Amino acid sequence: MAPRPPTTRNVVLVDGCRTPFLRAGTGYMDLMSYRLGQFAIKGVLDRTGLPPERVDQVILGAVIANIKTPNVAREAAITAGIPASAPCHSVSQACISANRAIADGCLEIAAGRSNAVIAGGVDLVSDAPIQFRKAMRAKLFHAQKLRGLGGVLRFAASLRPADFFPERPEVAEFSTGRVMGEDCDIMAARFGITREAQDAFAVRSHHLAAQAHADGHLPREIVPVSIPPTFEAITADNGIRPDTSLEQAGRLKPAFDRRYGTLTAANSSFLTDGGAAVLLMDEGAALEAGLSPLAEVIDFVFTGQDLTDELLLGPTYAVSKLLTRVGLRLADLDVIEFHEAFAGQVLANIEALASHDFARRYLGREEAVGQINMDRFNRWGGSLAIGHPFGATGARLLTTTANRLQHVGGTYGLLAACAAGAHGHAMLIKRYDS
Repeated sequence: MAPRPPTTRNVVLVDGCRTPFLRAGTGYMDLMSYRLGQFAIKGVLDRTGLPPERVDQVILGAVIANIKTPNVAREAAITAGIPASAPCHSVSQACISANRAIADGCLEIAAGRSNAVIAGGVDLVSDAPIQFRKAMRAKLFHAQKLRGLGGVLRFAASLRPADFFPERPEVAEFSTGRVMGEDCDIMAARFGITREAQDAFAVRSHHLAAQAHADGHLPREIVPVSIPPTFEAITADNGIRPDTSLEQAGRLKPAFDRRYGTLTAANSSFLTDGGAAVLLMDEGAALEAGLSPLAEVIDFVFTGQDLTDELLLGPTYAVSKLLTRVGLRLADLDVIEFHEAFAGQVLANIEALASHDFARRYLGREEAVGQINMDRFNRWGGSLAIGHPFGATGARLLTTTANRLQHVGGTYGLLAACAAGAHGHAMLIKRYDS
């Protein structure tokens, strides 16, 4: 029998970075999404000093696919200087696409198939493909076979004014037809999360992110982006509102359920453009290359929930499952980072984690997972302020968790996120003491 390759190698996070996250429709309007991936990958290479030829694979997550670059990882990698000999592939799992890309990279390294993987994600909402309605698409498809002036005239005569109205892009759940904000409104009501609590959490996110920028924590994670023809450097996120207040947030009207809803533009994440990447390596290969890792990846899980009433409860299910696997409690964690799709989503998950009734009815536990210590939770702000490029957020979460662990000198860090399709993700990392 042939010997089997090693399958228990330690995976470390060497470093990570991201482009500035910009509100959709602003500074990245003239780009294609692969360019944002290019900037992030090049940033990781420059920061770590790892020669591009040492990269074995590139894996990127993306949600909004551009038909010209269906494997966005390949175009991003090649233009960033990664040799063509390194295979690249793209993955998509809604808001945890980068988490999935990172997990795939970890599995490749742990199985001994790669020593160094760049993983992350990218999304450019500003370049979302706008398509015609189905009837018009069918007419255009069949028009390819038309020949001669008569065929062209028959095609022109078949067109109606309604054919020229494009389909409006919508972040909606295909199975239920509801947009995510509608699901979150329902969930917030179910858990009794008030409008005031959501607004307060959103304001907290903006203030903490502004402070983290002022203190240099978030700028350390950002690689400047220069775009022709001016090549003026973009160096900071543009969605953070340092002067926002409860009074300002309270003036906004509900954004989804106009009559009874509690979600507004102030306490919901905004459409965002950006890219992020991390360098994952086998521990021995990293040390041999003279690199100083930030953290060791201990374990991770993905979960699926009921789409009708658990769409955004993925963090609760994933954290419960992960902590059981590794034998830790929430109290053992020094840093906790949750993706902030909506303030109501975060607060509902915090309530669910602390609920004995929820644990017994839905998690198969006798006691609650635990109460989150808010002094350890999203202390550098979150997606509500920084922004949320769907395919890239997971890489930002991992980088920030590792950097916060190093900053506070803690041991364990946890990151978690929800995603469309009623998915959840959680990952445990340990600070690497070099």
